[in-house]
Amino acid sequence: MATNHHDTGYKELFSYPEFVQQLVEGFAPTEIAQLMDFSTLKNHSGNYITPLFEEKFEDVVWSVEVTWEGVTQQIFLYILLEFQSKVDSAMPLRLMHYVACFYDHLLKNRETALSKGLPPVFPMVLYNGSQRWSARQDIYDMVQPEPPEFLRAYQPHLRYYLIDEGRCTDEELINKKTLLSGVFGVENAGHSWEALQQAVDRVVKIIEADPNKERVDRIITRWIKRHLSRLGAEVGLERLNSLVEDRDMLAENLENLVKKERLEGIQEGLQTGRNEGRQEGGEAVKQEVARNLIARTEMNDQMIAEVAGLEVAEVSDMRSQVKH
Repeated sequence: MATNHHDTGYKELFSYPEFVQQLVEGFAPTEIAQLMDFSTLKNHSGNYITPLFEEKFEDVVWSVEVTWEGVTQQIFLYILLEFQSKVDSAMPLRLMHYVACFYDHLLKNRETALSKGLPPVFPMVLYNGSQRWSARQDIYDMVQPEPPEFLRAYQPHLRYYLIDEGRCTDEELINKKTLLSGVFGVENAGHSWEALQQAVDRVVKIIEADPNKERVDRIITRWIKRHLSRLGAEVGLERLNSLVEDRDMLAENLENLVKKERLEGIQEGLQTGRNEGRQEGGEAVKQEVARNLIARTEMNDQMIAEVAGLEVAEVSDMRSQVKH
């Protein structure tokens, strides 16, 4: 099953250690994050061709040192970017194969040896699809029906930790106050320009408070441009070089999209009202449609008359009444 991760920009985001740290600290189990020394993060990312699925998939691999019961050791954070529109029920099988391929990669590149043992791996799946994630999270649970007790010890086990962006509420993301939570907020805004405008404003404020403002501004601006392009937003992306410096330009363009969105919503509602008015023969419905347009839009009397199904003179009289 092919995936189109290259368009998301997440691959680049997680090439920077601070975003990996924000992912683990903000969205992974606290007891795991507390063991990690994030100053030791080291990038091991790469694309692997997996014979089983015959696809190149997007992953991010970092190593980090953890200290457990007085012993410090290296573990690998294996993050799979899963941005398909539908939930992949085969994910446990895929993860087992991917991790096996990664171990094979470590051995072939002599980053470890069988005599030393294989390093621990923390598999994570970052998912941002519209559907709620429903796939099993351990391959053992895919073995159905459950085998008799004497066979259970021989079944494979590999559990991954799921981060489902869509399950994060706005309140949760706002309270985290990290750039990554701001990115998730922008993603969750979907195609609502008004929600997107608010989410982008939050991201800009987080950038302005960051001690590395210029650096993170460049990183997030590149991601925002990719995201807006995917949404089909006509916001002068070629002129957007900095979310901070070009904030007013972006805000103005997003505000225009918000106005367009509201107008389209009004027009859709008005069309419904007109249809109901025709069906019911309701003059009152037509007049209510006209009053709403006078109050909430800059349409002229001729346009309002056509939309509401009234005479131009009637609309002009209503406008005069509204003004007085």
